Amino acid sequence: MARQRPYQKPLGTFCACVLLLCCTAHGQDNGARKVVKKAPVSYPTILKSKGIGGVVKLRVFVKPDGTVRDTELVGGNPILAESAQKSVMQWKFSAGSAETVMEISVVFDPHESGT
Repeated sequence: MARQRPYQKPLGTFCACVLLLCCTAHGQDNGARKVVKKAPVSYPTILKSKGIGGVVKLRVFVKPDGTVRDTELVGGNPILAESAQKSVMQWKFSAGSAETVMEISVVFDPHESGT
């Protein structure tokens, strides 16, 4: 018997695999940079159909103009990491005075609709 989860709300067209941000600034800026534009994450169809999900943690290097210079895998499912990195490389952050290093978590939930 399937259990309903009353705390889950459908996200509709939000994003293919729910992007959850846990941003911590480690650069010279005192506050976390705001995400101005997110690119949708491509959830590998075969993994989603088999119920494989997880959290990918990335270290993101944001240039002063807000574009992403690079990402590094910090932890999480390596099979999902490539999809997370491709998406985050297209993100745009608010401008800052110097390069900022942030840690971001991308959540892949096979039970979320929206793909």
